[in-house]
Amino acid sequence: MLREGDRAPLFDLPSDGGDRVGLKALRGRWVVLYFYPKDDTEGCTIEAKEFSALAGAFARAGAEVIGISPDSPKSHDKFKCKHELDLRLVSDEDKAVAEAYGVWVEKTMYGRKFMGVERATFLISPKGRIERIWRKVAPKGHAEAVLAELAERDSSA
Repeated sequence: MLREGDRAPLFDLPSDGGDRVGLKALRGRWVVLYFYPKDDTEGCTIEAKEFSALAGAFARAGAEVIGISPDSPKSHDKFKCKHELDLRLVSDEDKAVAEAYGVWVEKTMYGRKFMGVERATFLISPKGRIERIWRKVAPKGHAEAVLAELAERDSSA
């Protein structure tokens, strides 16, 4: 299980728009890496819209916001278009990155057990270290909490 202070596991994955996103290429910037279960579901849409609404503030703070789920890049494209999202969404179809970050977990719904993505966010420093982890995130208001944490770290630097 990853902890704050650990080096963030590297990844290079396909993203919306036919691009690729790699953590190594983002070194030198803050990265907000948020894992979510599925495109265009209620909680995931709330979370994505809130991160998107604060995209300018995150950019001014020197941070790149990246959403990651097992959905395909094509699904991400539709999700972004439908909700006019202003953030990058990457595809972890084989769940390898979710496993590396410890968010591919057993879940229970209506008494049925299954494997799925635990909603979680990792604040990664410009040096590639995990500075803060939020697990079992409630979507509403989460983006504001992450931005506040980033601002606090920026002001103490």
